[in-house]
Order: sequence, then C-alpha cells, then structure tokens
Amino acid sequence: MNISVIIPTYNRCELLRRALLSVFAQTLLATEVLVIDDGSTDATSIMLRTEFPAVRYYYQQNSGISSARNLGIQHSTGDWLAFLDSDDEWLPEKLARQTAALAANPDSKICHTEEQWIRNGVRVNPAKKYAKIGGWIFTQCLPHCAISPSTVLIHRSVFTAIGLFDTQLPVCEDYDLWLRISANYPVLLIEEPQIKKYGGHADQLSQQLWGMDRFRITALQKIIESQQLTAENQQAALGMLLTKASIYLNGITKRGKTEEADYYRELIERYTLIINSTVRVL
Repeated sequence: MNISVIIPTYNRCELLRRALLSVFAQTLLATEVLVIDDGSTDATSIMLRTEFPAVRYYYQQNSGISSARNLGIQHSTGDWLAFLDSDDEWLPEKLARQTAALAANPDSKICHTEEQWIRNGVRVNPAKKYAKIGGWIFTQCLPHCAISPSTVLIHRSVFTAIGLFDTQLPVCEDYDLWLRISANYPVLLIEEPQIKKYGGHADQLSQQLWGMDRFRITALQKIIESQQLTAENQQAALGMLLTKASIYLNGITKRGKTEEADYYRELIERYTLIINSTVRVL
C-alpha cells in the first residue's frame, strides 16, 4: 500500500517537528511525507532542511489550509492519502492499524480512528456526541465534524470522484468534505485512539472566527443543491440547515447585524418552503 502523508503548516515550526517525529516513529512507514508550507515566516524551512531532509517540502504564498491540502494532494504520488494537522500527533500504530483494517475490508475507501483530546496540555474526555462511528454516517456528519482530518486514510479515487477541499471556505472545509464523502462512501473506523488531537492554542482558526456555523450552512446548501443525496439524506440535510440557520440568525440579530439577518431570514423561508413541499410529495 503506497501512502502519502500530507501536512499543511503555517508558522508552527516546533509543533511541526513534533508532528513529523510521530510520522517517522510509525511502525509502518509511509511511502512519502509532504509538508505544504502556507507562507510561514518562521524557521520552518530551515528546520525541515536540517532535521527532515527526506520530507518533500512545498512553499506557497499564504492561501489557507484548503489550498495547502489540495497542493499536497496534487503533488503526492501514493494511492492512499493520510493527512496530519501540524499541531496534532500520531500514535505509533496508526498507519499499521489502518492498513490492516483496509486489507480486511478491500471495498473500503476511507478509514478514520478514535482520538485522544489534549486541551491546554491536559488530556480531556470529549463529550459523547463526539464519539466516532463507522458505516454510512452522513446524518451523523450533519451536526458537526464527525471525522478529524488527522485520523483519516483516504484512497485517491475518492478525491477524483467528489472533488478536493473547498478553497472558498476559510474554516469548516473538512465538514464540507466529510458531507460529500459520507454521502457516497461508507466509513471504516478504528475504535481505539490513534492520534493525539491538541487544542486550546491561540492560532487555531476555530479560536479566531466567531459564528463558524455560517460556513457549515454554506456547506449544507452546497450538498443540498447538488441534487446527489438520497431522499432520506436530503430531508436530514434540510432539517439541519434550518436548525443551524435559525440559531445563527438569533445570534446575529442580538448583535444588530441587520443586513446579514435579513439574508438568513430569507434563506430560512426559502428552505422551509422546500422542505414542506418535499414532505407533501413524500
């Protein structure tokens, strides 16, 4: 199995070193490791050149994580693609466990794993709603990201079929991708944690942007309007869009964002009509 590891990074030299050490400590080594530097101004390039000369290094002007991951996909050569955020860390058996599971399930095209959560240096137990599941998980992907990018191993053909990361989304680009994948493919799960997922640091995009659900609403609109969902999944996606849009509308109304509030009222009215007409047809 040829595996390409793709690591996007931006001004995270020390964290990137930790991530790379975990990749090269795997009991099953990847075929190649690519680091996509999204415009770093720190010592990232020097560290890679001196400490990890085997890494394939690509630099681009700062264009966002989706662009960086897409560049990695385009330059990679493996049939299987693994992603690792530069602030996360793999446990040593991660790739070995996934390749064994995929060999036992040869029709599977995507595998993810459970994870350990580290917040501000302390291990925490995630809420039950964040427990990972396998199978046909589209409806479970609707409320939030049900898959973490650092856990996945995906066959290249999946991206050929459903497209790359959406560069128009500054955040929730993974949520958008999981919707498109889970609508078309069952997902294999390794139930034991195989990564350490770190959070709480200031440079996380989720720490910098308020109202992230507006990007999930955009992703929901995209998948609904693609007309590629089953009737059941279409109804579920419509219902989640209305739920998220209503919550977001309440928030921006309180903040006095009148013009944006008008847009979301219109959106809610439009999709309410769609879901009602669909229910009548059914």
